[in-house]
Amino acid sequence: MTASPLPRVMLEPVVRAALLEDLGRAGDITTDAIVPAGQRATTALVARQPGVVAGLDLAILAFQLIEPAIAIRVERPDGSALQPGDVVAEISGPARGVLTAERVALNFLGHLSGIASATAAIVAAVRPHKARITCTRKTMPGMRALQKYALRVGGGSNHRFGLDDAVLIKDNHVAIAGGIRPALERARDAVGHLVKIELEVDTLAQLEEALSIGVDAVLLDNMAPPMLREAVGMVAGRAITEASGRVTPATAPAIAATGVDLISIGWLTHSSAVLDIGLDYKAE
Repeated sequence: MTASPLPRVMLEPVVRAALLEDLGRAGDITTDAIVPAGQRATTALVARQPGVVAGLDLAILAFQLIEPAIAIRVERPDGSALQPGDVVAEISGPARGVLTAERVALNFLGHLSGIASATAAIVAAVRPHKARITCTRKTMPGMRALQKYALRVGGGSNHRFGLDDAVLIKDNHVAIAGGIRPALERARDAVGHLVKIELEVDTLAQLEEALSIGVDAVLLDNMAPPMLREAVGMVAGRAITEASGRVTPATAPAIAATGVDLISIGWLTHSSAVLDIGLDYKAE
């Protein structure tokens, strides 16, 4: 999947903070003690398992912030499919810089590639249907833009980036407001004409009330496929339909087959397994 790369100005503060955390108060005392200052090394980022690359720009930035003289030759850019043994990039230059930046570079690359890979697997599972796979705000603090980027690389689409993107009325909002109608009416009165309003429902009765009032999108929460199919029929194109709740690669196809427009999955960003990518030394 092709996704526009994030600007360096967005990446650098995150990578710089990670490097400073790792360097601590005295720098890389292991590498500085063992590796001569003038020694050079050629290494490669190599896939250990199949998946999809994401986060290579952050890995490159980690190496180059530590040592600007490090050179990188990219073999498989973000969005590339990987098989075990595939070279993602070749890293060469001062050996101390390569080793000092290694763990931070691999942390970003493995984590974001894991998100892209998990997303790609679910996108493939629902491909016969129109449903798009989307994320949520269940992201790690400070990592939201990066994790949502990785999801796009894997073929998914993004939900809200923050609380100010759109109105999403959840069950607690409805309870505190005193019902669906007052919640929807207050939201409509408060926001501008370009702001979309989505309402979470978990029963068909709630859905019917929401449709009678009018809403841009409905989040169909934890509904089994038969109820989802009925809900999609009730909506009949009057609002965007989003299914959510306990979605897995095994259950996603049946959910998509109900005709929903979106399937939102929180664990893609907060719990995807890291994709195993290592840094291999190439003896000269």
